[in-house]
Amino acid sequence: MNPKVDFYFNKDQKWQEELEQLRTIALDCQLTEELKWGNPCYMYQKGNIVLIHAFKEYCAFLFFKGALLKDTNGIMIQQTENVQAARQIRFTDVKEIIELKDVLKRYIYEAIEIEKAGLKVDLKKTTEFAVSEEFQKKLDEDFKLKKAFESLTPGRQRAYLLHFSQPKQSKTRESRVEKYIPLILDGKGLND
Repeated sequence: MNPKVDFYFNKDQKWQEELEQLRTIALDCQLTEELKWGNPCYMYQKGNIVLIHAFKEYCAFLFFKGALLKDTNGIMIQQTENVQAARQIRFTDVKEIIELKDVLKRYIYEAIEIEKAGLKVDLKKTTEFAVSEEFQKKLDEDFKLKKAFESLTPGRQRAYLLHFSQPKQSKTRESRVEKYIPLILDGKGLND
């Protein structure tokens, strides 16, 4: 146990008992406990294996390379169509976690073997993501914007492309593009 992570489990929250049970399972698998992105993260050597997080409707184990796991029990969920590597196992009751304890450990050990083997999830290239018509028009009109966008990391580019293409109405897509042009020109990502 990492004392820096204790606060996460000591605060009063909806999924208290479930989160503590998930922590015990992860630690039983000899993983190192760290705090990443404000959540307990369990690592094998320097590789992220599984993260614990809580939402309003559920709490979950998030396997960083879950797409590579066999999921023989069919319990893993791809959060959205845009999540490429990670997979969640969601819980709404501590009894579910207790019943699945051995299965969860098996998944963790499989994830550790994937990490040891150095396997990676084949991610879609940024060029494979759709570019909204409104953003493409701005890129075509403004060379500085195009250059600034191309200078961003692939992850930042993908975040913008997804954010700009989500709204159904052209007017909303256009206003999103306008709002974030200054950030792109400053070399910043959507959430920087």
